[in-house]
Amino acid sequence: MDITRSSPAPMRVVTAPPEAPDLTVLPAAVPLPGPLEAVLPAAVPLPGPPEVVLPAAVPLPGPPEAAASGPVPPTTARPAADRGLLRDLLALVRPGQWVKNLAVVPLALLDVRPWHLGAFGQIGWAVLGFTLASALVYVVNDLADRERDRLHPVKRNRPIASGRVSTTAATVLAGLIAASLTCWAVAGPAWQWWPTALYLALSVAYSQGLKHVPLVDAFIVASGFVLRLVQGALLVGGRISEWLALCVFALCLMLSLGKRRHEMTAAGRAHRPALRGYTLAFLDHLVVLVAVLTAVSYVLYLRDDAALAAGASFVTLLSAPCAVFGLARYLQLLLVEEGGANPVHVLFRDRATLVNATLWAVLVSVALLLSRL
Repeated sequence: MDITRSSPAPMRVVTAPPEAPDLTVLPAAVPLPGPLEAVLPAAVPLPGPPEVVLPAAVPLPGPPEAAASGPVPPTTARPAADRGLLRDLLALVRPGQWVKNLAVVPLALLDVRPWHLGAFGQIGWAVLGFTLASALVYVVNDLADRERDRLHPVKRNRPIASGRVSTTAATVLAGLIAASLTCWAVAGPAWQWWPTALYLALSVAYSQGLKHVPLVDAFIVASGFVLRLVQGALLVGGRISEWLALCVFALCLMLSLGKRRHEMTAAGRAHRPALRGYTLAFLDHLVVLVAVLTAVSYVLYLRDDAALAAGASFVTLLSAPCAVFGLARYLQLLLVEEGGANPVHVLFRDRATLVNATLWAVLVSVALLLSRL
């Protein structure tokens, strides 16, 4: 048997391999739907990892952070800034110092016989006027002293000195207060506002240069409190006691000198030119001298000018030790403990002073009630 004839011929894979398809013809022969970028990855695989090809071929939706490029929703930053500005404007008029008007102006009621609602209303009107006047003075002084206040370790935190309140905003606030004060003077009794006007005139002179004159600066500050007493007496129609006016003047002069002494110990003399005319020893002597004058004038007022009954006079004289103790306690805070920078804080934060002031107020109130029985 011829094996070569009966067996089938082998496949021609050895002599001629099958013809490979021409892939370059497919895109032209069979158009595929979709953009070119979608065809190329299927027809001709590109080198590189898939994450390099996918963003170019099929745009994917971005993360949620991509929406941040759109409109920004409203936040609470602006209201918070507005509240901060309002707080700074309120701090600029120093509401903590308004207690001075509440403490001095009503002293005119000590010589009113008898008390009536009209007198209390007039005292309230006087307190309002001096509160507006003092607020205006505070704003004007802070505007004038902003450069010097920046040299002080405490005053540099004031709204204008620190830059939290601009000079434009402070000027607008001063204008509004001045307009309100004008309305107060026009609406009140005719020509009964001259103590407030004199206080403003002295304050303007103080701001323009007198605050740089040693001793004169402290005397002007103390005179402003006497004018508060006079304003209250004018509006209630009471008599102005010379001893009471001297007592108020001496007390406020002592507090003013004590404040200057504290400023010298805390920040030196650079921030206030008037301090160059003082020394610590000189201020110590002045403070003690004025404290003695305060105590003597208070006792003389009780003896000569206070219109009290016999029993009331005895009770009131019992308050004299309270007055002397209050003066001694202030001197202790000033000279021993190096305090006394803010007399209002001394009054409301020192426990010994609070207890003494409460006892003094009770004795004076009992004396006033006995004198009216």
